Amino acid sequence: MPESPPAPATPARERRIGSLEVLAGLLVLLVVLRGWLAGLMTGARLQTWTTVFVSVLVQAVPFLVFGVVLSAIIAVFVPRSFWEKALPKHPALAVPAAGLAGVVLPGCECGSVPIAGSLIRRGVTPAAAIAFLLAAPAINPIVLTATAVAFPGKPEMVIGRGAASLIVAVGMGWLWLKLGKESWIRLPHRPDLEGKARFEAFWSAIRHDVMHAGGYLVMGAAAAATINVVVPATWLARLAAHPVLSVLALAVLAVLLSICSEADAFVAASLSQFSLTARLVFLVVGPMIDLKLIAMQTGVFGRRFMWRFAPTTLVAAILVGTATGLVLL
Repeated sequence: MPESPPAPATPARERRIGSLEVLAGLLVLLVVLRGWLAGLMTGARLQTWTTVFVSVLVQAVPFLVFGVVLSAIIAVFVPRSFWEKALPKHPALAVPAAGLAGVVLPGCECGSVPIAGSLIRRGVTPAAAIAFLLAAPAINPIVLTATAVAFPGKPEMVIGRGAASLIVAVGMGWLWLKLGKESWIRLPHRPDLEGKARFEAFWSAIRHDVMHAGGYLVMGAAAAATINVVVPATWLARLAAHPVLSVLALAVLAVLLSICSEADAFVAASLSQFSLTARLVFLVVGPMIDLKLIAMQTGVFGRRFMWRFAPTTLVAAILVGTATGLVLL
């Protein structure tokens, strides 16, 4: 009797090490080496750096986590068709309505970019999608609450951030209605979270946002601590004393740091050498245009859109943020 051919071997399941596993490994390593690391941090400057770094993280992480969870709930459980039904049909009215929608649908800027692309795919006017893209990360309750905690006793910072951000968002939306061209936007095919079970998509969205937003938060906290320690205090004092240069410096810093909007208020609060107006500009610019957003906007909307949108938004955010600060602060 001929022997039956051997059953084909079941291919071994590929095990991939992702960013979450790498982060967990780093945390374990920090725990194991905590005694050695504590011995290194004996210098006064290093102690100061550690204090600033840890304080920024401790204050910001709860807001970051809460915002990421809500953003994932919105991305997975809120139907995208809701937006088209909820917004006014007239484009000029849809722009401020979309901007104000950021109050009830919180999320960070990392989530607002793909949502704005999805809105355009569903037939929402690009002007309204742009208003939501700019307003949602800055005027939602989580971000405004974090700003109030970071600047205790200064409600004008909360009001100024919300008002200036909404003005820029609506103004950019109306500017698109006047000058924008549909040919400037090239939306690529993106599978997004479709095809997954809801809870699988929910955890996938949380994991993605935590790793991306959390990574930028760590970078921002490290940069803020480094500025406070490495840069001579006399330099910062001279720069902060100049009203124009201080505003421009923090606007550029907001673009470079690329901090999540749920955490940037704590970094701004640590830059106490600068005026409240300069720090307000930092808070208005960051959620609207920074390095990570430029990359995301290029991927979602195309280069022709980004080259026109990014510089215009930056100038508008600086001007409106400065004017709001001069009036309120």
